[in-house]
Amino acid sequence: MATVFPAQPLTNWAGNIEFSTRTLHRPTSVDEVQELVAAGDRLRVLGTGHSFSTVADSTGALLTVADLPRRIEIDPDRRAVTVSAGTRFGELTQELDQAGWALHNLGSLPHISVGGAVATGTHGSGVTNGTLASAVNALELVTPSGELVRLARGDEGFDGSVVALGSIGVVTALGLDLQPSYEVEQRVYDRMWLSALRVNLREVLASAYSVSIFLTWRRAFADQVWVKHRTDAGPWPHGRDWLGATLAPSQRNPVPGQDPGYATQQGGVPGPWNARLPHFRLEFTPSAGDELQTEYLLPIENAVPALDVLTGLADRLGPVLHVSEIRTVAADELWLSEAYQQDSIALHFTWHPDPAAVAPVVRALEEGLAPLGARPHWGKVFGMEPAAVAARYPRFADAQRLIRGYDPEGKFRNVFTERYLFGVDD
Repeated sequence: MATVFPAQPLTNWAGNIEFSTRTLHRPTSVDEVQELVAAGDRLRVLGTGHSFSTVADSTGALLTVADLPRRIEIDPDRRAVTVSAGTRFGELTQELDQAGWALHNLGSLPHISVGGAVATGTHGSGVTNGTLASAVNALELVTPSGELVRLARGDEGFDGSVVALGSIGVVTALGLDLQPSYEVEQRVYDRMWLSALRVNLREVLASAYSVSIFLTWRRAFADQVWVKHRTDAGPWPHGRDWLGATLAPSQRNPVPGQDPGYATQQGGVPGPWNARLPHFRLEFTPSAGDELQTEYLLPIENAVPALDVLTGLADRLGPVLHVSEIRTVAADELWLSEAYQQDSIALHFTWHPDPAAVAPVVRALEEGLAPLGARPHWGKVFGMEPAAVAARYPRFADAQRLIRGYDPEGKFRNVFTERYLFGVDD
């Protein structure tokens, strides 16, 4: 086991968060995790650092599970895989596909860790596709006392333990549901006018296995519509022209100014699910991290009113925005999931790295979206008051009781979770 005390501050991937500690534990076995947790005081688990909020911060110590022995154990009879929590999705999915298996959904980035993505409710896209956490059928975790426990779907409290913001223990491994491998073809359409999009928004989003709409809000159209279609679902669903948009003649990157070669293959070339469902390729860093990100999930029935809110804020969005993305997520039963019992439209914003300029625009967004039931992504930049966030979750009080039951002394809490899970401000 190594414990790192870097001379320079530890930061997240984007550099907008400077962690409050310079102590980083790097255990190489589950036994070492148990020893560290049992002996520790305040502790938080750090994934790949792709969160833009302070959800992973700690005034005590950080712990990464990235150095634990890698596990990718496929059980064909159960159609499930057990994977070590620090494994990146891109690494997991390559092995799954080679063995003839697949996950139901993937996020935009294959670079994120399985444990970190699940803990924060990170998702992919598709009207019938739940969050990445919705595939979890089991958890192995180290509780505050250092005990290693296993929870399985159906166990009491399981639905409150999957998306728990690292607050009940150190997750060392997860079980995920599998399905047979499948192929996806991906095409991009350029310039879909907002007037057409507004009338047909839900139909556009439901027109393929996964659909993402990218807008810069500097013009009266969506710059790109990314369509990911399972080849086993029949022929391609659209023509060369679609609601005024036209097929892109060449490879695209959803972020203006970024290299199209960093994005997954387009042009309708069929390929493995894991090489098409993410927007970006594992072998490239999609950007330098010079950005901030914000995201809200709202009930799908509020999709058009939400689009109207964004349209009304276009003059404020455009100057501080790299790009925004509109996509969908199917409902799940995980108590603190942003998609809990709510088929959702997800509104994602990738901002310029200027917190002072972005903050008032985020406030304006929240004022407009709050009446529509917006839930902020736990791992992104947001400013909603804790009471407003708690009111969005019907099982919030149950989640609080569960977390207190596991961690009555608050070993795994930090300023973020004290504020948003328990309503305690400094």
